[in-house]
Amino acid sequence: MVKKRKLNDFKAPEILGESLLEVDYVADDAFSTAAYIALNLGKPLLLEGPPGVGKTEAAKALAGVLGRELIRLQCYEGIDAGHALYEWNYPRQLLAIRKDTAADLDLYTNEFLIERPLLAALKSPDKTLLLIDEIDRSDHEFEAFLLEFLSDFQISIPETGTVRAKTPPLVILTSNRTRELHEALRRRCVYHWITYPDAEQEARIIMLRAADVAEATARAVATAVTDLRAMPLAKPPGISEAVEWAHAATLIEAGEGRWPEAFRRAIGVVVKDEDDLAYVAEHIDEVLERALA
Repeated sequence: MVKKRKLNDFKAPEILGESLLEVDYVADDAFSTAAYIALNLGKPLLLEGPPGVGKTEAAKALAGVLGRELIRLQCYEGIDAGHALYEWNYPRQLLAIRKDTAADLDLYTNEFLIERPLLAALKSPDKTLLLIDEIDRSDHEFEAFLLEFLSDFQISIPETGTVRAKTPPLVILTSNRTRELHEALRRRCVYHWITYPDAEQEARIIMLRAADVAEATARAVATAVTDLRAMPLAKPPGISEAVEWAHAATLIEAGEGRWPEAFRRAIGVVVKDEDDLAYVAEHIDEVLERALA
């Protein structure tokens, strides 16, 4: 069972890094340090890097070691403040009107309020961790709105008044860098760039997350995906794909010692684009030869 900790339990970045291992997250010193600083200064942590490197998993891991509920706001093109803050439950309000025609019926109470991620985080700042995921998918207007939210940690609901956080909530933002974020938002945050782990670290991750995978297999997969990521692929494999490839190859191999065949047959688990598959097929023999050497 994971021991739930408070912020002041982490006296150094190294202690935070050790705690993250308890939830199967392998953190390097740079990430542990950035997270430690953000948590203790009460500043948002901005994690930027290519897809598949574990940015969202990092937020889940931090929520896990702190014993907090993870509230996730998934950004997308066209998202606006209404999707992130709250909305009124209009069908429930209409039903209430039909049941109660009293003149003093109040339709703007918590009973009819649907909380979205930002409002939920403000109401329980000491019990939650707010993840604003893939902020680069949103537009500049929504980014400006978030900047204001992260500065004041309050929102105004016209019908009921202003909601303020008693303490600043813990916030993590992620970006795949599909577009540049505004400099003002970057200055508001502690910044950390996450890239793919080296082969040694990735092998550790695979063994933690796929208990049935032997160490030799984990190391072979880590070496192979490092080579695959160096290829001109449209969708380089992420860490989760590496874990799945190791697991799938182990299932197919079934103790018969046919590892090259097992890895080839499971290639659709790690490479998930038609053109990428065609390219990898031309080079898979040399990749596996190096990985299984």
